Amino acid sequence: MARGTQKRKKRDDFVTTNEKAKSHIVAQIVRLARKERLDYTAFNYVCQQARKKLGLRRPRQERKLPQLLPETELRKFFRVIQECGDLQHEIMLKLLFYTAVRVSELVRIKVSDIDFARCKIFIEEGKGRRDRYILFPASFRLVLQSHLRANPKNRYLFETTRCTPFTTRRVQQIVKLYREEAGIAQHVHPHLFRHQMITYLTTRGLSDSQIQLISGHESKRSLEVYQHLSLKNVEQAYQEAVKGLEV
Repeated sequence: MARGTQKRKKRDDFVTTNEKAKSHIVAQIVRLARKERLDYTAFNYVCQQARKKLGLRRPRQERKLPQLLPETELRKFFRVIQECGDLQHEIMLKLLFYTAVRVSELVRIKVSDIDFARCKIFIEEGKGRRDRYILFPASFRLVLQSHLRANPKNRYLFETTRCTPFTTRRVQQIVKLYREEAGIAQHVHPHLFRHQMITYLTTRGLSDSQIQLISGHESKRSLEVYQHLSLKNVEQAYQEAVKGLEV
């Protein structure tokens, strides 16, 4: 056997043995955690330390581009909601689309969080436990005010018949219901509207740093620019972009 072949074989054997050893250690850690009845926080800490010591790295996951709805399908979706006659559903899903807010943040919006004068909504502890403001179209202000006048006892912007906030699961079910009613074959979910609006704002010429402020995304790549912008600098660009948008 050639010397080069022998070296490769030894290296392959070492890698195989090394991986087996790591797997064995991981299995031991899991057994120990079960034996000691570690809670989630303690177990997570142990796993983090084990990954550092063993040099383990999570495999990179390929990010799939979101499959956006064609404009005709988007209009069809909202037209069906209007025809079904549930005004709160229509307002809720339009706000979800216009603001690019996450559905988990949408359902926690309180009436006191809305600044009608400046067309802003305060999002308390959004993703990453960060507070921020989101913008809504000036043309939508009267719609939201009318909704609250019709529901003066609301604590949350959108409430069920039991006077409780909607759950994210319930909003998902509502979106699915209207998708089926509209006869749209493509999968439609609440987060899709976030992708739709961010894509729309991009096509309207808003910069990455402006969209970060609107959407609440965090990007290290443009962090320097992001830190020197305020939402006030973005308000006019956003209002101009959504002025001709109708669903």
